[in-house]
Amino acid sequence: MPHRLRTVGREFTDSAPIRLVFAAEVSASVDVVYRALAEDVASWPSWFTAVTSATPTDAGAGREVRLRGGVRFRETIVAAEPGTCYAYRVDESNAPGLRALLEEWRLTPEGSGTRVQWTFAADGTGLFRLVLSLGRAGLGRSFRGAVRRLDARLAATTP
Repeated sequence: MPHRLRTVGREFTDSAPIRLVFAAEVSASVDVVYRALAEDVASWPSWFTAVTSATPTDAGAGREVRLRGGVRFRETIVAAEPGTCYAYRVDESNAPGLRALLEEWRLTPEGSGTRVQWTFAADGTGLFRLVLSLGRAGLGRSFRGAVRRLDARLAATTP
């Protein structure tokens, strides 16, 4: 059953009780990566395999996301800065123990490509925090695999 999460702003990436930060590089430009993240939401399952569906809502101001295992999120976009940053807050979820979640994707030019940094900022019950802390390595692997697949996808579709 979905439940409402605490409303947080972008500053939560600095103050969250749990902050997981991962980074990787891709060969595509920041503009191309930004479009894949923010404008081609429906394609997320093709490169981020933890995501089974992603649908823009509210004329692009939100998203509905489903993950493997049945977790669902209803999100609000809190930052859409072309070529720089894409961030969203989870407003509703069926994830047990989750109280607040904000994810931020920062893009920085790196040589001829882009450095992609993903911050996963969360709060939850003690058990949720423990499970997420123990799952840090797996979440990092999931991110790195997703970025590799995104890089390959962008290389195949970008002239």
